[in-house]
Amino acid sequence: MSDLASSPDPLARARRLSVAPMMDWTDRHCRAFHRALSAEALLYTEMVTAPAVIHGDRERLLGFDALEHPVALQLGGSDPAQLAEAARIGEDFGYHEINLNVGCPSDRVQSGRFGACLMREPELVAECMAAIGDAVSIPATVKCRIGVDDQDPEVSLFATVDACAAAGVSVFIVHARKAWLKGLSPKENRDVPPLDYALIRRLKRERPHLSISINGGVGSLDEAETHLDAADGVALDGVMMGRAAYHEPALLGQVDRRLFGGARDIDAFEALERYRPYLAARLAEGVALPAMTRHMLGLMHGRPGARAFRRILTVESIAAGAGLEVIDRAAEAVREAEARREAA
Repeated sequence: MSDLASSPDPLARARRLSVAPMMDWTDRHCRAFHRALSAEALLYTEMVTAPAVIHGDRERLLGFDALEHPVALQLGGSDPAQLAEAARIGEDFGYHEINLNVGCPSDRVQSGRFGACLMREPELVAECMAAIGDAVSIPATVKCRIGVDDQDPEVSLFATVDACAAAGVSVFIVHARKAWLKGLSPKENRDVPPLDYALIRRLKRERPHLSISINGGVGSLDEAETHLDAADGVALDGVMMGRAAYHEPALLGQVDRRLFGGARDIDAFEALERYRPYLAARLAEGVALPAMTRHMLGLMHGRPGARAFRRILTVESIAAGAGLEVIDRAAEAVREAEARREAA
């Protein structure tokens, strides 16, 4: 995208629809697959901790294909100096945004003093963001919850946002739920705490100069469009979709037309053809086919032959030497099932 370096918020357009950073899911193969469905949506890495970036295998942790652009790196941590160094490394790798995780509720992030527990320390979050912002020339953004445990969201959310805004942050992605660090598992924290979309709209109404994207419970593009519409005079700047986009990726094939003004949808079969060169290149490098096909299992959701599609990808991809012919057989199973339905 040629205008990425020229705008005050070069990703403003892409932010209309982004795919959430999801641990163990949004790896480089997943992002390449999602890019085959949407040329416009903003993609995010899995969260990577700042110490891992600094001391770990950077190519394994941060490497990605240029076709994934625009793509953002999400970092975890609470040490400003470490985060600044990791952000510089991320920018050097070619990422278009550095995002700080202030929302993950897992036991691991609590013990490491990062993620959602940072909602209790807005000034520390602001210090971290100031360090990141000073270290890079690309946007530095925050993804947060509305609060944790017994916090009052009307206080905790605004405190975090205002502290970070004072440090120069202008882009926030808000998961519209509290995180209960005591009593709920990470999985339960994705569903059990009630959603408060109205609070996110209030944040945008009272801080109109900030870019506010909403996350949490968005299960369809109809819902995404509702959030982006100027209801009550308030139009959110973006919607971040997570599990719905992952489990039913075909909906991403409608994103460019419905949310970005594109001419047409990308059908599931066309997406497979677009993904094919990437698959072939990775197979030639020795990447195992299941590492890539695992992200595709929901592509045919709701279509005749979807079960056969999943079975073939799951079972046949693990065979020694499995290659693109497995993808072809899986796609053909859907075509044959659809043809039988039409003929019936």
